Amino acid sequence: MSTPALEVRDLTVGYGDVSVLRGLSMKVEPGQLVALIGANGAGKTTLLRTISGLLRTTRGSIQLAGVEIQGRPAHRVVESGFVQSPEGKQLFLSMSIRENLLVGAHNPRARAVREKTLAEVFTLFPILEERQKLAASTLSGGQQQMVAVGRALMAKPTVLALDEPSLGLAPIMVDRLFDSIRKIRDLGVTVLVIEQNVFKVLQMADYGYVLENGVISLQGRGPDLLANTHLRSTYLGM
Repeated sequence: MSTPALEVRDLTVGYGDVSVLRGLSMKVEPGQLVALIGANGAGKTTLLRTISGLLRTTRGSIQLAGVEIQGRPAHRVVESGFVQSPEGKQLFLSMSIRENLLVGAHNPRARAVREKTLAEVFTLFPILEERQKLAASTLSGGQQQMVAVGRALMAKPTVLALDEPSLGLAPIMVDRLFDSIRKIRDLGVTVLVIEQNVFKVLQMADYGYVLENGVISLQGRGPDLLANTHLRSTYLGM
């Protein structure tokens, strides 16, 4: 059995006296595309921020490819291979598209191959190569999301975490973005996606977790979760 690309065990995290995650355990196998779904406030972003080293745990273990990363500062977590594309894009709008992308290649491992990685990002998102000298502010919302994902790829992740990548995008841009996420998975990058578009993300996910009130309430293959009565009534309105 292979070592999980990412494994979280018995994770408890809170703000002050309020626990947001309560004994959460999950794993992501190498090369998988894994969906994490749940209502607003369920703890999804808190989980990503904790894995990323931005929040401290009360209890639990976080391992990346079998190596403990819990307690490492955020920049060391990125160097280890866990890279997050945050909700809301968070681009430098006055900087060029190329400059925004190169910001992602800050760690030494990524910087050594940044031109090769940049070419790969431009292959994935050709529109960014065409407009690379323009300010990020000139792009549509969907194109800005491409920059945000591309910036994360520039850090050479072994596990890429995407927080609400389709938020606020037009349907045609959502389809294009999800096609790109599939291609990223097919390139061998392990992908963890937080997404409100439950039907679309579970259609393409190798595995999925449902987070409710700080604990995993359901898990399984994407198609199996789509057939689950509780999930269909709670998240799909069916």
